[in-house]
Amino acid sequence: MKIAIIGAGNVGKTLGLAWARRGHQVSFGVRNPAGTQAQSLRSSASDINVGTNAEAAQRSEVVVICTPWSVTQEAITSCGALAGKVLIDCTNPLQPDFSGLALGFDTSGAEQVAVWAQGAQVFKAMNQIGSNRMDHPQFQGGTPVMFVCGDGDQKPVVMHLVQELGFDTVDAGRLSIARLLEPYAMLWIHLALVQGLGRDIGFALLRE
Repeated sequence: MKIAIIGAGNVGKTLGLAWARRGHQVSFGVRNPAGTQAQSLRSSASDINVGTNAEAAQRSEVVVICTPWSVTQEAITSCGALAGKVLIDCTNPLQPDFSGLALGFDTSGAEQVAVWAQGAQVFKAMNQIGSNRMDHPQFQGGTPVMFVCGDGDQKPVVMHLVQELGFDTVDAGRLSIARLLEPYAMLWIHLALVQGLGRDIGFALLRE
């Protein structure tokens, strides 16, 4: 598939390079395609494209948002028209000091993303574990779960992309379920960074 990664920090770079290794055509959107970050991305893999957000988004079928919440609206707007695209929202709507969520329970960051990305099919995924464990995560206790929520007939596409990364991928329901998945991600952040469990943790779904 043709995948645009918007945001080239730890999450974006990990996901983009992981999907590129699995044979997808990956384009990174960055603020400065001539800058050092862009050059670093190009040196990471010979078969990826690096350009502006608009260039990456318009050449792709799937757009993956991996930006800090504070710049997410700006990043989506800079992509141009997204109608008809599949959009995977990997963000968490964190307060600037990481103390909690800026949105929650009666709405969600993902639902706000859907407002900004008019006409796109928006799905929440890849927000529930650290970037260091987003590509083929290996744990002694088993395979970590990754919940996916969203509306539209392209959900199987998103489920497949997440499964390719090595997760126990579970359809959690409609996009409004992001109101649960974002606080759930906040629990991971709290355990990893506040309680001191570290970033090498994940959640699993046990079945009888």
